[in-house]
Amino acid sequence: MRLAVRLDRRAVRDWHLELVSALAARPDLAVGVRWREGPPPASAEVERLFALERVLHGLPRGRSATVGPDVFGPYLDGWPHADVVLDLVGDVDAAVPTWQVTFDGATGEDALLAALLAGRVPVVRVVDLAGGTLVAGRPGSEYPGVTVAAFEDVLAGATQLLGAALDGERTPDIADDGAPGAVGRGEVLRHAGRSLARAAVHRVYRLLYRAPHWRVGWRWVDGPDVVDLGALPPSGWRELADDGLHFYADPFPIVVDGRTYLFVEDFDHRLGRGVVSVVELGADGPAGVPRPVLEHRTHLSYPFVLEDDGALWMIPETSGAGTLELYRATGFPAGWALEEVLLEGMEVSDATPFRHAGRWWLSATVRHGGSWSDALHLWWADRLQGPWTPHPRNPVLIDIAAARPAGRVVHRDGRLVRPVQDGRQGYGAALALAEITRLDETGFAQRVVANLRPGPGWPGSRLHTLNRAGRLEVIDGSAYSPRFRHLAWPGRR
Repeated sequence: MRLAVRLDRRAVRDWHLELVSALAARPDLAVGVRWREGPPPASAEVERLFALERVLHGLPRGRSATVGPDVFGPYLDGWPHADVVLDLVGDVDAAVPTWQVTFDGATGEDALLAALLAGRVPVVRVVDLAGGTLVAGRPGSEYPGVTVAAFEDVLAGATQLLGAALDGERTPDIADDGAPGAVGRGEVLRHAGRSLARAAVHRVYRLLYRAPHWRVGWRWVDGPDVVDLGALPPSGWRELADDGLHFYADPFPIVVDGRTYLFVEDFDHRLGRGVVSVVELGADGPAGVPRPVLEHRTHLSYPFVLEDDGALWMIPETSGAGTLELYRATGFPAGWALEEVLLEGMEVSDATPFRHAGRWWLSATVRHGGSWSDALHLWWADRLQGPWTPHPRNPVLIDIAAARPAGRVVHRDGRLVRPVQDGRQGYGAALALAEITRLDETGFAQRVVANLRPGPGWPGSRLHTLNRAGRLEVIDGSAYSPRFRHLAWPGRR
């Protein structure tokens, strides 16, 4: 197929070159660039905002950087006709089959910028002007308040969605969170001022407090749990104490021989990385403090522990090493040995195995140059040890609001319920419960049945993980860890 990509030579960015290069690498496409003027390019204030944020946050020039039109020389086409035009300037030619990328229903990067400046992640669609929406998703960013980072992350997601559309995928639409807007000079300047103020506050905060700092909450459950309630209970959570130099997060409980153990990410602020630690809980709570049981050359988190085929296993996150690793308990709970490298050559986050229809399934988000949290991938296997077969539709979902796992998949009343991270307001900001409505070798679908946020019973600005084993239910969220005792914050939330 001959695909003509329509660009405005006055407003090309590194993302356009990245996209054209990725499309040209496909064996099923011949790709050419055509110049066509669209609306006026982004204002100088937008480019200055991007430059300011790069300085404030130490970011490199990325896919938002402007480039000259000459770099597209190898891709300029001389065809009399193309099979499809990918229009990225908002210029419609009814005589040619045309696709567009829209942000909350509007074309052009102004629509993307307007949503981000309004504090909203837009829904991205690839639209066939003759046939409606082909694919839709909500790519996002761990840093929605940093416009240049969020801009680049959403564009990386748009590239994935275009690839899915070219593969023939068709996905359900997603409701917009807001209406498209315009980017005004005043709003850009106000946002730049807010960026300066936030950066200054953040730097002072980091001098006075260790950040980020997470905390684990736990409770004994004899009645309905969070999945049953579809909400956090108004009270009852108790905090797993820390010494301020460490934080605990990603709690995974397990019951073995009638005893309850809690595995956590144990992050040492002094070292800047985490290990996996464990503590036993009795009727009165934790028996001591978590103690390390697994270390790695890279940061460890999300210690998914489970029992299968008479053995105890752990799949921690090792995304910094570009692997996903399976460990077998050699002397539970403290002894663990590497059994298999399940996946490698990719950044896999929060891998969550579960059983369905007589086989193992594995869900996780995989980074494709943008966010770590918006692209859900699936694999299946007959054995936990693998080999694992990737789903042919990967990523099966692109949605910062409901892709990344946040705990074990729950089998409840014949349903499969996934705790998922809702990252529209930033990493770890909220949870949702998503019921899997289709899962097989050719498709996947889910629907969000509940949204969970911090509240009176669990104060703070983050809610990140949900798990249960036996009577023990656990969550995690944000906390304050002052570097100086006289800065202690009431409740340490």
